[in-house]
Order: sequence, then C-alpha cells, then structure tokens
Amino acid sequence: MPRYRLTIEYDGTPFVGWQRQENAATVQGALEEAVFKFSGERINIYGAGRTDAGVHAHGQVAHFDIVKEFRPEKVRDALNAHLKPAPVVVLDAAEVTDEFHARFSAVKRHYEYRILNRRAPAALDRAQVWHVARTLDAEAMHHAAQALVGFHDFTTFRSVMCQAKSPEKTLDVLSVSQHGEEIVIRASARSFLHNQVRSMAGSLKQVGEGKWRARDLADALAAKDRARCGVVAPPQGLSLIRVDY
Repeated sequence: MPRYRLTIEYDGTPFVGWQRQENAATVQGALEEAVFKFSGERINIYGAGRTDAGVHAHGQVAHFDIVKEFRPEKVRDALNAHLKPAPVVVLDAAEVTDEFHARFSAVKRHYEYRILNRRAPAALDRAQVWHVARTLDAEAMHHAAQALVGFHDFTTFRSVMCQAKSPEKTLDVLSVSQHGEEIVIRASARSFLHNQVRSMAGSLKQVGEGKWRARDLADALAAKDRARCGVVAPPQGLSLIRVDY
C-alpha cells in the first residue's frame, strides 16, 4: 500500500483548525474529502501539527496511505483540483516508505508570528497579521525572549486545554526582528504545547509596549502558572512555516 507525503499551504481563516470535526470545516477534512474524490478511497490523513482555528501554514506536512498507486505529480494535481475553492494547496507530493510519519518523524517545527505595528490597521493582510497600533520595541522584545530559549517547564505559556503529557519542552529559537512596519517573531522546536507560540507572542508584546520588563517575562516562566501569562496573541498572525525531518 503506497504512502504519500504532502507539503501543504493554507489560509486558516475559514477553518476551525486542522483536526477533523463533525459539521465543521477543517483542513484535514478538506484534504480527506479531496483524496476520496480522486481515488474513491476513504482515508485518514495525518499532519505534522494540529494548527488552531485561524492559524495558517506555508509548509504543513501530512501523509496518507491508499490502495491504488499514482504518480506523485498526479496526486498533487488531482488534490488541488478537488480542493477548490478552499484556500488549501498541495505544494508537493512524494511517495515515501512506511517508516515515515508526518508527526512522529518530525525533528523540528518552525513557526512565525507577524505583528503589523502602525497606527493604521491592515487592509490586505488583515487575516494574516495582528494589528498593534502602539509602537513596540522589537529590540527589547528580542532581548527578553532569550530567557525562554532552552529546556523549561512552559506551564505559564500552555493552554489549560493542552493534552501534552508534560509541560517541559526545549525551545531552540525564539527571535524578534523588525521589518519596516512589521515585527516578526520566529520560534523553532521539536514540538510545542497548545497555544505556546501565541502565549509567548502576547507576553512579548507586553514587553514591547513597556508594560513588562525582561525580568517580568523570566519571572512569569519561572512561576509555572498559567495565570502569570500575558495576553494570548490572536490566531491570525501565526503560521507554520516549515517542518524538518
């Protein structure tokens, strides 16, 4: 039975998230329906990460098994034809061995959070950025962010709905940089807790506004208390950029 790996791009705005749900539009559901339409087979598709409602992806990875064998280019093109008009595109398809698993074979995930930092709100990218009108200090945000890099108990930055067995994670990269009117937060790790990136981004925004000092962010981490988290950034600024294997 052939196994196919997909690299997927999507706008998360119309979806309640990646994971299939009854009577709701999801990315997983759209892909599984597209596979059925071109192959006639009902399958389960497995993603590298379960993005939340409104969260986007430039390089989500997924895999599925089917009985019939198709050329990878045929899989890509057929899926894209049947995914229309949903804002989901298969960038690449490849046949892989049974040992490959989109979730468990991943060694690193890369996320990006975009903040539009200007007085005027977004017109074209309103579903892709978090608009913050008050001027932020990106340099202060980056300096404070380094306290979160490394192995820590991230309970403070973990959703109460998180199903991970442990709040302990190793954060490899957390950087903040200014690009004109945009501030970009980049985070890389083998895996993340539910809402971890959005929670960190919201707390870093408070540093940028001068409401928190770098020490306040470090103290919030050390507290291991969800109540000590700053605001949670909205989902539309977040994108899964790439998954490494």
